[in-house]
Amino acid sequence: MIRVLVSPMSYEEAIECLSGGADIIDVKNPKEGSLGANFPWIISNIGKLVKENGKELSATTGDLDFKPGTASLAALGAAVAGADYIKVGLYGIKDADQAYEILRGVAKSVKDYDENKKVVGAAYADYTRINAISPFDLPDAAQKAEVDGIMIDTAIKDGLTLFDHLNLEQLERFVEIARENGMFCALAGSINWSHLEVLKKISPDIIGVRTIVCESGRQSKIKRELVERLMREMRF
Repeated sequence: MIRVLVSPMSYEEAIECLSGGADIIDVKNPKEGSLGANFPWIISNIGKLVKENGKELSATTGDLDFKPGTASLAALGAAVAGADYIKVGLYGIKDADQAYEILRGVAKSVKDYDENKKVVGAAYADYTRINAISPFDLPDAAQKAEVDGIMIDTAIKDGLTLFDHLNLEQLERFVEIARENGMFCALAGSINWSHLEVLKKISPDIIGVRTIVCESGRQSKIKRELVERLMREMRF
């Protein structure tokens, strides 16, 4: 079963996500980028609500440059604030060596705090536009760094989607490589209603969304009714 991760910006939006039946609540701040970080107290407050409802909490740590110490400290902050999944955006990471170094530092800082926390390395489908690491150079580095999962998102939110940058075969291969290396995988990137059937075919462990469940675009508010519709369509 594909799990659905929805990304609210606020406590009020988190209520909408939970009411709509989302599997994982992912706290981010789109104003700071695709995987922009939110404030620790917002993560903590939403986390309490999420745990009361028996769901899991994810938090992003930012679209990061190659600063392993900064990344490790940010990841520890997200873990302390209550996140079960800590997502690291490899925005300024140029190659597998840099990816390994930053992810290894994050994994150590998080796992030393709580070995049950899950670290996720995130590459970008539009990596050529930002001169970053290819998603297909990520799995080996992530496996060596001992992270739990890998994902693909889009860095530039200009209307182009995951499927505008990568084709079905590439995405299926990414999922396959992740599992071959003992990691779960997630796909995100301006996913819309027309993508749901092909995502079921690709069958990642998790899909990540925001815009699809917002009333009128990424920066508008998440609506419970749209989350409910998404959950229905992903379950059947």
